[in-house]
Amino acid sequence: MRLRTLPLALASIILGSLLAAANGRHHLSVTLLAILTATCLQILSNLANDYGDFVHGADQSGRVGPQRAVQSGLVTSQAMRLAIMLFIGLSAVMGIALLWVALGVEALLLALLFLILGAAAIGAAVSYTAGVRPYGYVGLGDLAVFIFFGWVGVLGSYFLHQGELEWSLLLPATSCGLLSVAVLNVNNIRDLESDRRAGKLSIPVRLGPARARLYHWGLLAAAVISAGLYVLLDYRGWSQWLFLLSLVLLWRNGRAVATTFTPAALNPWLKQMVLATLAFVILLGMGRLWAG
Repeated sequence: MRLRTLPLALASIILGSLLAAANGRHHLSVTLLAILTATCLQILSNLANDYGDFVHGADQSGRVGPQRAVQSGLVTSQAMRLAIMLFIGLSAVMGIALLWVALGVEALLLALLFLILGAAAIGAAVSYTAGVRPYGYVGLGDLAVFIFFGWVGVLGSYFLHQGELEWSLLLPATSCGLLSVAVLNVNNIRDLESDRRAGKLSIPVRLGPARARLYHWGLLAAAVISAGLYVLLDYRGWSQWLFLLSLVLLWRNGRAVATTFTPAALNPWLKQMVLATLAFVILLGMGRLWAG
């Protein structure tokens, strides 16, 4: 289930909920159900990724990342398929419960829209590396992560609290999405050679190692700029700049990725990027909340 990745699933929910609370409306039950839904979707994605990379040959005996369950024989492919089906069901149940609590039966059309988004999220989680035409193998993983871990996660959770949206919220949602893509980019730089041999055309495979590292710097810089623009557009007080405290974490990650050329040595920086993203969104959201 790759539990170390779960904080990333929470980042967009936490940010959307904190921004909603800053604007005067927050429901704890909505936040908790959104966290459970996002956690189930993240676990589903991890299980499907383990299974899909085994089927398509990206997980080979020489890979440098953490041990994969199906590839190593710890879990049979049949058992993994059953686990995937279980978490599809859990994701659906949690998502429907979230919509019931947040919207009720009165907002049927809105609930249907969110059900479509939920179905798309489940489909994206499964088809990233599993299925007949996994989109992760043609380099679309970054775009999917940006959309679902950024715009859908932040704006969707905010809307379930507030019942409305502000266009300026696209900026913090963009920051969250870009940092989530940076997490994936560290993973894909680490797995670049094994992905290339398997025909998995991730962004680092397409760009090459040098430009993939420049791309990483670009993701980090664009995330900070988007958050800064949001603060300037909706300035309430100095606490909104608290997110800048996380710059040291982002700088350390960018520097490490730029100067680390042994794939296995990138493993700690993958986890660090997850935690840096979580710190960034918490500081950004809390800063807005404290500013009033």
